Amino acid sequence: MKLTKVVVKKYKSIQQPQEVRIEPDITTIVGMNESGKTSFLQAIAKTNYFSNDTDFKFDVTQDYPRNELVDFEDSQNDQNIITCTYEISDVLIKEINQDFGEGVFISTIISDTDSYKGNGIISGVTGNQKKHLDFLAKNHALTAKTKTALAALPDLKSVMDLTPEEDDKDFAIILAHVKKIVDKSTWENPLSQHIYLKYIQPNFPKFWYFDDYYHLGGKINLTDLRNGLVDEKSKTANALLELARIKTEEIISSSDYERFIALLEASSNKITNEIFKYWSTNKNLDIEFRIQETGGVKYLDIRVKSQRHKITLPLDRRSKGFNWFFSFIIWFSKIQSDKNSDFILLLDEPGLNLHASAQADLLRFFEDLSKKYQIIYTTHSPFMVESNKLNRVRTVLETDAGTVISDSIQEKDADTLFPLQAALGYDIAQNLFVSKNNLLVEGPADLLYLTVMSNLLESNGKKGLDSNITIVPVGGLDKVTTFISLLRGSKLNIVCLLDSFTDQKGKQRVSDLVQQRIIKEKNIRFFDEFSENGHTVADIEDLFEKEEYLKFFNAAFEKEYSVKITDLDAKIETILKQINKAINKDRFNHYRPANKLNQLGVDKSYFSTQTLSRFEKMFLEINKLFI
Repeated sequence: MKLTKVVVKKYKSIQQPQEVRIEPDITTIVGMNESGKTSFLQAIAKTNYFSNDTDFKFDVTQDYPRNELVDFEDSQNDQNIITCTYEISDVLIKEINQDFGEGVFISTIISDTDSYKGNGIISGVTGNQKKHLDFLAKNHALTAKTKTALAALPDLKSVMDLTPEEDDKDFAIILAHVKKIVDKSTWENPLSQHIYLKYIQPNFPKFWYFDDYYHLGGKINLTDLRNGLVDEKSKTANALLELARIKTEEIISSSDYERFIALLEASSNKITNEIFKYWSTNKNLDIEFRIQETGGVKYLDIRVKSQRHKITLPLDRRSKGFNWFFSFIIWFSKIQSDKNSDFILLLDEPGLNLHASAQADLLRFFEDLSKKYQIIYTTHSPFMVESNKLNRVRTVLETDAGTVISDSIQEKDADTLFPLQAALGYDIAQNLFVSKNNLLVEGPADLLYLTVMSNLLESNGKKGLDSNITIVPVGGLDKVTTFISLLRGSKLNIVCLLDSFTDQKGKQRVSDLVQQRIIKEKNIRFFDEFSENGHTVADIEDLFEKEEYLKFFNAAFEKEYSVKITDLDAKIETILKQINKAINKDRFNHYRPANKLNQLGVDKSYFSTQTLSRFEKMFLEINKLFI
């Protein structure tokens, strides 16, 4: 059975009904702290928790919205808390119909509603009594007359009033079967209740909740465990001992601990192997166990050994991230050992203390788990949101009217949406750098010119920019340092193509990049390297003949400027500065001419041989730097 929808009506901060679609694999609940994410998970968990835990039972005093609690307790009315809607698998439907007759049970969706005063409701479970009577008539030894009479009855209760024939060999079997269904039935349709109790209720998935409080301690008081002094950490400790098939009393009453250490180590090896499938941060760790006695109290000491540094530390003094992962796998192993039940995992702020890359490992772990388990988890970390699967996201917002839960596309609160926006922005940034080889340029105009001219040259059998090189506009020289640092962290090849600097400030910035070892001097190219025969090149625009550049400049600014070649001052070094003087501006938008050229769809006849040669020479030089 799959959980498909949850409607929470009155629970803690949820004061108005909140309907939430649940994905068949993973549902991500995103919201700020104190927005109601935990309340939502706990309300679901309490409908069918996997163990008999008092913390996961509904309690009017603790769970009913406080500002309405007094009025509700004085009222004689009940209040629904939550309705969980499930989709029944075809396998289960087939099993029911094999036992009761084809078409007896055709329900695919059922709902389970919990209330504060115990008046729960099950809806959607319908057994067709007429079809079941047909099934009984066809599959038992009865006379033709009795078969006809049985099939004509309106419901199962009427079987009690039927008088059998002398040759009705199986009538007693049918009567006993019907009495089992009808007797003690409290539903209007006793067959529906029987099917629910025998097939549906046992197959409801159980909910398993895990949050940050379930971290395993470094030193566990075994005496307290035996005496039932239970908190979240001790629950995980008990799970570890159960996994190793060790009873606490056995350790306390024994003086030889070797057998217990061996069992714990065997379980630990299985757990650590599972962890290191996904824990890429540090694989040089081992788990060690020691049993100590101090003042008549026995302790289980769990230590983590670093193979690299040859030291051990208590588990709770290692990183919180590793502790969380280790504790999670132990607690999760508890339900994995139950082969007779289905589980839905409810994870509250998983991996909160993990580094971004480790959170990515955790998401990969979740993807694998979701092949067998439905997962609902809460987060406010952008690294726990998969930007290519935003359909899984539901947002949670605290308002004056209580917690509001909605599809992410409907929410407009900036703080609530921040993790989604950050995740999407991070993904976009990563996708800019899909190539191992990256050519950094200062702006988007450079990107357009290089792309257009490279494509044009290649279409005419000449050499353009290699296809395995990605052009990355960084937005100016000031941002080059940051971009290179980010890319360098990914171990990528980087070349910078920069404007030629006539001012001392620009030259100093480039010199600083080299001195700080942010980029090697050999990987920096300036446009003036492609000057030739008295044709000065300082910017990418200077690679064009002046007449060519003026054509798409004037096309881009046709309603504002019209610059002729005779308007340019040849004494000024670059085409951009000459145009600035001609239009009496300090600067114009350099992107617009580049965009216009891109829109024109020109062929090689648009450019002179000299222009094409300059661009080809530049591409050849850049390509060599990536070899």
